[in-house]
Amino acid sequence: MSEFVTPLDVRRQKATDDDANWITLAPFGYKSDLLGDVVVVPMGYVTDFASVPRAPLIYWLCGNTSTEASVIHDFLYDQKKESRATCDAVLREASIVSGVPRWRAWLMWAGVRCFGATHWR
Repeated sequence: MSEFVTPLDVRRQKATDDDANWITLAPFGYKSDLLGDVVVVPMGYVTDFASVPRAPLIYWLCGNTSTEASVIHDFLYDQKKESRATCDAVLREASIVSGVPRWRAWLMWAGVRCFGATHWR
């Protein structure tokens, strides 16, 4: 069964404009059934959590959700050891595991499928 195996421990770095980066203070692990493996984000990894557009309706639906899943997703995108489609599916899986409603997890998945290519490069 998919699960987070360690808690997320982060500290906010200096904010730029409306965005902020966060740095992991300890390794952060997620066991994924989709991957059949444990993903370990190392201490010192920098993330922006989810890059949700600030358009009011979109941000209201998806902003400030899936924090833990977003860190795993960012790390998988940076590593590029899996396909982009697989990384996006892990975001959906981890979002649901963290308690995000399925409809919201699917909406976030659709967002990264449609607009995540620019971050993949």
